[in-house]
Amino acid sequence: MPFTPAELQDLPEVISAPRFATYLQAKGNDREQALELYEWNLDISSALIVPLQVCEVAVRNGIAEAIEAVHGANWPWNNGFIRSLPRPKSRFRYNPADDLQACARKLPTTGKIIAELKFAFWENIFTVGQDSRLWNAHFRAVFPGAPAGLSVAQCRRQAYADLQGIRHLRNRIAHHEPVFTRNLDDDYQRIHDMISWRSPTAAAWMDGKQNVTALIAQKP
Repeated sequence: MPFTPAELQDLPEVISAPRFATYLQAKGNDREQALELYEWNLDISSALIVPLQVCEVAVRNGIAEAIEAVHGANWPWNNGFIRSLPRPKSRFRYNPADDLQACARKLPTTGKIIAELKFAFWENIFTVGQDSRLWNAHFRAVFPGAPAGLSVAQCRRQAYADLQGIRHLRNRIAHHEPVFTRNLDDDYQRIHDMISWRSPTAAAWMDGKQNVTALIAQKP
């Protein structure tokens, strides 16, 4: 539906001039077309929450199963596992060990800790240091849908790269940033594939629930 004169006047101010400028630039300073693009960006960002949520839950539960197989049900308090986590070179970068220990100090169960850990924690479990400790023995068991033609190390590297891209998309949506310049077809495929690695059935179910692909086709 077309925008009312009041919407054309007020909405860009509510959005803020710097934020709205991105959409104006994309639409050649046409105010109405820029608002249409902003609306679409809202809709696609909202729609992406469904596959992103399924992906995060599926991946973190698969990783947690592998960790438990090696370090036991109380792995968040296991010093051997904590020492195995990658250490950032800068104190200003995300530290998975610090994140885990902070959660373990305030939460009473492994399940609650799994839900509280940052997305970046799970991404960091797909680093090379975990191949001999975790993945060589357990990757295929917890991610049975991963490509059979790739080695475990290749799958682990791909998972790390894909989760970086997924996290970046997730963070942009969480901070209400534009996603219309991204290749959202590739983003969706990346999310779908990670879910499928964990469970092809879950990926097919998610495909039936989502409306991301329909909205991509409607981009103004």
